[in-house]
Formats: sequence, structure tokens, C-alpha cells
Amino acid sequence: LEQFEVTKLFGISAPVLGNLDLVLTNLGLYSFFILLVVVGIHYYGNNEYNLIPSKWSISLESFFASLISMVRDQIGSHNEIYFPFIYSLFFFILFGNLISNVPYSFAVTSSGVVTLGLSFTIFIGVTILALSIHKIKFFSFFIPNGTPLALVPLLVLIELISYFARSVSLGVRLFANIVAGHTLLKILSTYLYELFSGSLIIAIITLIPFSIFLALIGLELAVSLIQAFVFTLLVCS
Repeated sequence: LEQFEVTKLFGISAPVLGNLDLVLTNLGLYSFFILLVVVGIHYYGNNEYNLIPSKWSISLESFFASLISMVRDQIGSHNEIYFPFIYSLFFFILFGNLISNVPYSFAVTSSGVVTLGLSFTIFIGVTILALSIHKIKFFSFFIPNGTPLALVPLLVLIELISYFARSVSLGVRLFANIVAGHTLLKILSTYLYELFSGSLIIAIITLIPFSIFLALIGLELAVSLIQAFVFTLLVCS
């Protein structure tokens, strides 16, 4: 599946640090394009100088209200300082998922480098923040209340494994859902194309599974939104 393959578009060799190769891949190009789309939508959705809000403005305000409510419920109103990061992360993942549904496009969020890179970076940042805020008390989170002394080493090991596994599961969840959904659509579209290329009777009968295929496309668009929301929700938790 070419949609999941990172390919080199062009590159130059710079005589820096031992002939450093500067390469632009489709991953980098689509990531930059997603950034432009997010900034552009928020620029044109700005309702600062209009009395009547536009549809874009209403949609963005709805997303803003939902995300700020989620942040307040998960990490409290006193931690709203992190909301701009959560908001930006949500829209990057959302449009990365949506753009990947366009035929012959590259699925940015299907790359393990992107999803695991985001999850590991966030995990390290959250851990550093927790250590700076709670100091030595941070390690008390790995020992449940009322734990017998004899079970402390075992439970600490289990809690540590569970804690570090979050960074992996966060990225794998997004990666696996996007790859699975897009792969299914790719396989079904290939079979439908072969059926439509047959006789007229077969092509007419194929309209029934084609309608199901269209419903699956709608479901995949919904999954794009759901996965973006789930990722940011788990980041907040």
C-alpha cells in the first residue's frame, strides 16, 4: 500500500557535519501541508471583525468548547495553561486523519514514527512535569494505598510496566486504527473496481456492496474524528 510508504521526494547533500543529506519526504510535505490547513482554517474562521459568526467560526467554537471542557474535567481548571498544546495536537491529528482519506494521499497518522514519536515525546514531557511538581512524592503513585510491605516490590514493578506501556499503547492505538481502516477500504475498493469492470449485469448488482462501501467511508471519516478525540483525551488523563 503506497499510502503508508514514506518516500523521498528530493534531497541535497550539504557539506556540514560530514556531508549531511537534507531530504524532503512525503511525510514531511504532508505534515507541513496539515499545518497550513489548520492555520488557514483558523485564520478564515476568525470572527473577530464580524457581528454574525460564520459556519467555520461556529464549528471552531464548538470544538473549542468541547476541548476546554475535556481539559477542565481531566486535569482541572488550574492547568488550562496546557490547553493550547492539547488544542493544537487535536487538530493536527484530526486533519492528518481526514486528509489521509483522500485517494492517493499519504496517511501521516499511519506512520509509527509520527504516532509513537508524539506519544513518547508527550510521555517524557508529562513525566518531567510530574517530577518537577511532585518531587519525590511522584514515586508514591507506583505504590497503591494499603499495600503489604512484602508485595511492594512486585506491585511497583507492575505499576512501572503499566506506566511505561502507556506511551506505547497511545501511539499504537492511533496507528493501528488508521492502518486497519484504510487497508480495509483499499481492499474493498480494489474488488469493487474489478466487479464494475465486468459485465453490465454484474456492475448493476455491484451497486449493492458499493452502497455499503460508501457507508464504510462515512464510518472511516467518523473514526478520524473519534481517534483524534480519544488521543487527546488519553493525553489529558
